[in-house]
Amino acid sequence: MTPLEEQPGDGGGSAGDVKLVKSAERTIAILELLAAAPQPLTTAEIFKQTGYPRSSLHWLLLTLLELNWIEQSAEGAYRIGTHALLCGTAYLDRDPVMEHVSGVLEKVRNATTFTTHYARLDRSDVIYLATRQAVDRRRLSSRVGRKLPAQVTALGKAILSEFTDAEVRQRIGAGPYDQLTPNTVPDFEALQAELAVFRRTGHAVEREQNTVGLCCVSVVVPYRIPGTDAISCSIPTELATEEVLRNTVATLEAAAAELARTLRVAGIR
Repeated sequence: MTPLEEQPGDGGGSAGDVKLVKSAERTIAILELLAAAPQPLTTAEIFKQTGYPRSSLHWLLLTLLELNWIEQSAEGAYRIGTHALLCGTAYLDRDPVMEHVSGVLEKVRNATTFTTHYARLDRSDVIYLATRQAVDRRRLSSRVGRKLPAQVTALGKAILSEFTDAEVRQRIGAGPYDQLTPNTVPDFEALQAELAVFRRTGHAVEREQNTVGLCCVSVVVPYRIPGTDAISCSIPTELATEEVLRNTVATLEAAAAELARTLRVAGIR
């Protein structure tokens, strides 16, 4: 038996009613850890963050390395590999929504001059699926594939406002939440108050809750009920006046409505 084979009854954790296979669960966790790391991680650092048995970790890393899912630096540390990129781009290539998103983002970016994003809810996070850089490229931006907690982004808050408070709490927990900046919403009670406002206004706003110096505004693309996708603009805080926010919201609402109509006509749900 190879080191990666499971012993009888040697299951992993569980997701709902599904029993997870331990080796598969650990493999995915390693890939997600390396994908999120700002720099390559050594075996010791991966062990410290996962707690996996050293022998199992050794064989998992060797397997991922051999199959090009991870790469090794000259110093021996590990980073995400090319095959992970192939799977990520395959998702975007095959998602029927994405072929309709590009033109809409271009229009919003050109109308507002601000970096524009398209993202989707993924359990308790949002994943950025498309981005159009600000006309002024010196401004801060985000990247495709970035994942952030839903409660710290305008994109995530806009989508979460589609759900009931009970559903939101079940999805992201009661907190306290990790503080990305001093302005990050601290717990569910504070988030609940924000979502009540966003449900009334039809759009979400956050100021410096995940990135210092940026204010973001977002609206849901209403082609699904409840919504799963949203579009946003990132605005430097010094430019985020009430007038600018009002105009940006109007542009986003028109774009989201246009995109939703296009997706419904195409039969995409």
